[in-house]
Order: sequence, then structure tokens, then C-alpha cells
Amino acid sequence: MDGRQAIALAAGGARRALMVKIGVPLAAIGIFALIIFGAMAGIGGGSASAAGCGERGLPADDGPHGNGGQGDPNGGANKDLRAKQVTNAKIIDQVAVDGKLPGRATLIALMTALTESQLDNIDKGDRDSLGLFQQRPSSGWGTREQILDPKYAAKMFFFGGDSGDPPGLADIRWETMSLNDAAQAVQRSGFPNAYAPKETQARSIAKEAGIDLERRGENHPPQPGKKGSGRGSSTGRGHENGKADGTDPDEPKDTDGGDDNGDCGTGDAPGTPGKPGDAFHDGKANWPAVVKNRSSTAEAIAYARKEAETHHSIWYQRCLAFTSIAYGWNSSGTPFAIDHYQEVMPKEMRHDGDRNPPPGALMFWDTGHRAGHVAIYVGDGKIASNDIGTPGEISIVPATDIETKWRAKYLGWSPPYYPNAG
Repeated sequence: MDGRQAIALAAGGARRALMVKIGVPLAAIGIFALIIFGAMAGIGGGSASAAGCGERGLPADDGPHGNGGQGDPNGGANKDLRAKQVTNAKIIDQVAVDGKLPGRATLIALMTALTESQLDNIDKGDRDSLGLFQQRPSSGWGTREQILDPKYAAKMFFFGGDSGDPPGLADIRWETMSLNDAAQAVQRSGFPNAYAPKETQARSIAKEAGIDLERRGENHPPQPGKKGSGRGSSTGRGHENGKADGTDPDEPKDTDGGDDNGDCGTGDAPGTPGKPGDAFHDGKANWPAVVKNRSSTAEAIAYARKEAETHHSIWYQRCLAFTSIAYGWNSSGTPFAIDHYQEVMPKEMRHDGDRNPPPGALMFWDTGHRAGHVAIYVGDGKIASNDIGTPGEISIVPATDIETKWRAKYLGWSPPYYPNAG
């Protein structure tokens, strides 16, 4: 790892998402650290970020200072922690196998334990929380000694108490839920969306541990999108591992009303959608009057090009932060790039699938991870994007690189609109 990559990884760690059950004092310290980091980086104290902006399918940065986004092959964990994670993952999976649960159940458990304890059997936590899943003796999960036994803790996560209180995974309709929501249904955390960002790291650890996450459980329905009939779930409910309409509960929300067959659907906006890999061409800028930024389009593009030339290693996993700062803001006001496009951006400003963005437009991709990705279109078929070249740096590359190198799905473009910016 060279010096620039080390700085980039440190930057990613500095923006760690709030851990589940974290105390208010620690949260305040974390926010203060973010402000200091932004000032040191020379970006006006900006704290905008979109954790997980990066390559599709790579491990997440879930080490001691990780934030759930993509990172190095060990997920930011040091050698000792990684060894513990692999060992504990094997124990958790064996409990699932013994309980005739499919690999998907193991994946949910690994994501949960990564969120709660970094998949480390720690003997402390918020209040009386303990162990891999931060289960609390006072809430009926068992004695302190029992919870600190990884095998016992995993059994409680999967099957809960004998009386169904507290409930485990098998006591809820988890097969129809997304991975994140299934974990939350068991944990009942104050941070209900904290589990999804751990999926890539969980898969990386499972691979190293030799765990088959595609494994089907006995008398259990198939996983979403998998062929096979199944004879009903191990809980006796007989429903499919998917929604009532047969779709995968973990697919990102489709808010444009179009199909989701991977062809970068047309949506409702004009333009030439094209197909993955097709070239991007310059369109004409026609920003709505409501789009007002501190920096002009020309200034934002100039800033992006300068960042690419100077090789500042401060943008690791900060795609949304980069775009908002380029346009003069300290923060975007939105945690994730994909949410900025699908939920914050007005529908009339979304040009779904249109491959003719005007220079200065924001271009969005579904990377298969919670955050998604956004870049600034600088014209001539090229974008200014973080992490696509050297991790942490901005590079000017063909816009098609996000599809061809990261295997991401192009969603569309929008004006540089930040209604929640600060």
C-alpha cells in the first residue's frame, strides 16, 4: 500500500457511521473529529459523505475504524481481528447448518455481528450488552457467561428464547424481508439501517471461512432469484424467500416506475437511454431556476479537474461529498448517493437512463451496495470520479468505466441540485 492509499483508507475510517447502540458522548466526539478532518483537508470543514461509494462486490471497510463501505481485501481489519472474524463466522454458520437454515440466514447473522461487535466476541458494550450480537442479559438473552459463548449467542440470534421471547430470526417472517430488515427485526436497534452496509464485508469473510452462502436449508424455500421449489420454511410458514410478487427484497428500490431488467430503462425523461457500455454524449444544460449553487457549473468542473491534477488523497468513498464541495457546499445534506437521486432529487429533474448529460450534471449508478455512486460529468463522455483510478483520488475517466470496471448499473443524470446542502 502506498502513502496515498494509506491516507485514503484513513480518511474512509474517519467517517465511520454511528455504531449501533453508541452513546451520545461518543457521537459528539465523532462529529467534532469530522469537522477537524475537513478543516485539515482544506475543504472548508465539509462533512458530506456517501459511505460505500466504490467498486461493486469488493469487501467493505469494516475494520476497527471502518464505515461499511468498500475497502481493502481485509475490510480494514488488522490480521488479528480478521482471524477472529473468520473463526467466529465458522461458529455462526455451523449453528445455522445444525438448525437446517440456509446460507442466507448465515449472511444476515454475519452482517449483524459485524455491525454490533465487528464480529469479535467482546465482553463489553452499551449498558449490559455483550458478545458477538451485543445481546443483553437484562433483556432475556441469557446470562453473561452464556452470551459470551459464541455458539450460544448464535443460537439465540437464530432461534431466540424457548418461549419465543426474545424472538430470534426463525420467529419472524425473515424470508420476505431484506437482509437489513431481517437483522433489525431481531436486534430492534436504534439505528435500523446500520446492517445493510456490512453485506460486502460479510461475504468476504464468509468466502475466506469457506462458508456457502448459497446453501439451501432443509425444508426451506429457495433464496430470492434462485431456482427450486422448496417445501416451506423451517418455521412452518411456507412462504418464499422474497416478496409476494416474487422479487428480491434486497434489490434497490425502483422509484422511476420503469422496469428493472438491467438495460438502464427509459424512465419518464426524454433523451437516448442506450445500453450499458454505450458512449455518453454531451447534452444541453438547462438547469431549473431552483438549482442555485455557491459555485457555477464552470467553476465546479474546473475544481474537479484541478483535484484530478493535484492527486489529493482525501476523497476515499466520498463521492457525494466531492460533488457537493465542487459546487461550493460544505455538505450535501444526504447520507447516500443513491438516496440523493431516488428520494431527494425531484422526479422532474431525474433523467433516468439518459446518456446525454450536459457538462456539470451529476451522474448516478447503482453499485449493488447501499450507497450507490455519483460523479460529475465534465463533458466529452468523461466524468470526474473518486476511487475509479487511485483510491482516495479524483480521476477524469470515461463515464463508461463505472459500468465496465465496477459492473454498476447506470441510473441517470440530474442537475447539481442540493436542497439539503449546508
